[in-house]
Amino acid sequence: MLPAQDVANEQRKEQIDQIRAYYAAVARVDNVGFHIRVANRQFCKNVATQIGLHAATVRGLPRKYRSYTHEALQIGWSKPAVISIASDSPAAVAGIKVGDQILTLDNEVVPATGTARWMDRWLQRHGEAPVQIMVRRDGVDTLRTVLPVPACAIPIRYVSNQTANAYTTNDKIVLNSGILRVAQSDADLAVIVGHELAHVTMGYYQKKEQNAFLGAVGGALVDGGFMLGGIYTGTTFTRHFEKVGAQAFSVDFEREADYVGAYYAARAGYDISGSEEVWRRFAQEDPDSIRLATTHPITAARFVQMRKVAAEIADKKRQGLPLVPNLKVAHSASKTATRDNPD
Repeated sequence: MLPAQDVANEQRKEQIDQIRAYYAAVARVDNVGFHIRVANRQFCKNVATQIGLHAATVRGLPRKYRSYTHEALQIGWSKPAVISIASDSPAAVAGIKVGDQILTLDNEVVPATGTARWMDRWLQRHGEAPVQIMVRRDGVDTLRTVLPVPACAIPIRYVSNQTANAYTTNDKIVLNSGILRVAQSDADLAVIVGHELAHVTMGYYQKKEQNAFLGAVGGALVDGGFMLGGIYTGTTFTRHFEKVGAQAFSVDFEREADYVGAYYAARAGYDISGSEEVWRRFAQEDPDSIRLATTHPITAARFVQMRKVAAEIADKKRQGLPLVPNLKVAHSASKTATRDNPD
């Protein structure tokens, strides 16, 4: 019989290790996401000021982490503490560090729950005006002057999901934890975050929704025609045409997002030479992506395009040209993309 206490001790250790690993990954995503959103704010419709830190209390974190968070991250229950801070961000420049408690913003007390959302809204209201942040470190309170910067307002969420995937909705970018298996460097991660931001700035999500709606309308007309003939289809054609509509031009959208996203990463200061290896790693995660291009280009096409755009960006840097994507190149590449290859 196994000693119950030994099992409990090991379980606690594993929980603490998992929380530390999870929030180390969150810090990495926060860092890359901050730089991508600041460097490319001119392309975003919605912009908000940011300072580059993430603070929370034990109470403000997911319930499943609370029993072990204090020991794992050294944060308390009542005063929000910094759990990640972006390099060279306004908060970092002001001397704020991970572990510091954030007490007030311009004398307004920072709440113990919903801290991140409260700070985002507070900064949005106050714009780019300097903010006085009261910071407690080792029991000593210090006032720090922080100069917020404008950045793309869309949030980036990191979630525990072992599927190597990232996606964009109308109001957020989501990165599964599994994506870090293929995005092994920060430059790799920047390319992926840049890809998702391109979906936002280029309006691909809205275009996909519009195509799905038009497809559904066409399918409903077919279903209606059968109904007039006395045949009930159960909205089969509506659902099928909606799916087909959502996939219309999807490969082209993804190819352009790869191209534009590479520029977004480079504009944020990341050296993307070699980041084409992401697509070889992704091919091993999802072997079907090597030969099928139903919604995304095949990984071989994405690999070759990333290598070409990295060379294009490097050439622009040598010539001192602005790092602005040439969408005519992306459109041309889309027309020559490899399509579905039947077995």
